[in-house]
Amino acid sequence: MYMHRSLYRKVAMVYFTLGLLPYSCTAAVHSYCSFLLKGQWHFRKSSHHPLDSLSCSIKYLTFIWNLTFCITGSLILAIGIWGLSDKESLTSERITYLGSDPMLFFVLAGLAASTMALLGCTGALFENTCLLKLFTGGIITFVILEALGGIVLVSVQHQIKASLQDSLMVAVLRYQDDPDLQFIMDEIQAGLQCCGVESYLDWKTNLYFNCSSPGVQACGVPASCCLDPLENGTISNSQCGFGALKLEEFVAPSTIYLGGCVPQLSRWLHNHAGVIGFSCVILIAVEVGSLLLATKLLAGIAFARTLHDSGREQMYLLSHHQRQRGFYS
Repeated sequence: MYMHRSLYRKVAMVYFTLGLLPYSCTAAVHSYCSFLLKGQWHFRKSSHHPLDSLSCSIKYLTFIWNLTFCITGSLILAIGIWGLSDKESLTSERITYLGSDPMLFFVLAGLAASTMALLGCTGALFENTCLLKLFTGGIITFVILEALGGIVLVSVQHQIKASLQDSLMVAVLRYQDDPDLQFIMDEIQAGLQCCGVESYLDWKTNLYFNCSSPGVQACGVPASCCLDPLENGTISNSQCGFGALKLEEFVAPSTIYLGGCVPQLSRWLHNHAGVIGFSCVILIAVEVGSLLLATKLLAGIAFARTLHDSGREQMYLLSHHQRQRGFYS
């Protein structure tokens, strides 16, 4: 009897060392070991692999981190879809202008951000290595594409300037047709204190502002071109730019901005290059941080599974060894 109790204690200590039997359950040690030694225990591989405290912290930090970006990306996606549907941009009549619709950027950016964040969020919560590997692969792809994009931006500045001119000219031509383009153009002109693409005369190409137009906007420019679009400092005068294209060049500067937005934007980008570069570094740092968290979590899951499988294998070998030595009755 004493020999059996000693054997129970030894087996229990082996289980405790492997992390498979809590030290506090001494009352159940004899019955548990007896159950094992009588041949009633069968090896079954469990699908649960408990993580250590550090890996658990990384797991929930990764989950919360990606949940935040998932919600943000979903909101951006919802705004983009709402904008497209509100303007009926997906109808057969307006589908040809979809490529120049600024809401398309919100849809694509929101879809990419929410999808990637959902992979990381779900993969971390359920400890799914497949989803986490897809997440890390996507983050690496984004970082590479952003780096290549930065190189391209630096190397083809003249082509980018030409593309910017074309985009702003589209906004001038479709100023009254697309509320989003109108909003963007007004913000650019008011913020940079400019008018038109290269000069205020570019508004002659607009169907409504052209001097041959029969409407009240003929020979005019948008109110965002005005030096002071507010009357008495409070009320916005939407007609302050009407007739501006008829003014002589030495009179027009007292009413509207004459310089185009492309030269002004080039100067603004040059003056704020440091801030733009710092913002890009922050973006890449966020992505690299997500990548490091996911990589560390993958390593923690792999280690936990290895330890778990090793412990199960040692349990099986121990029971098999005891059976071969004739300890089973």
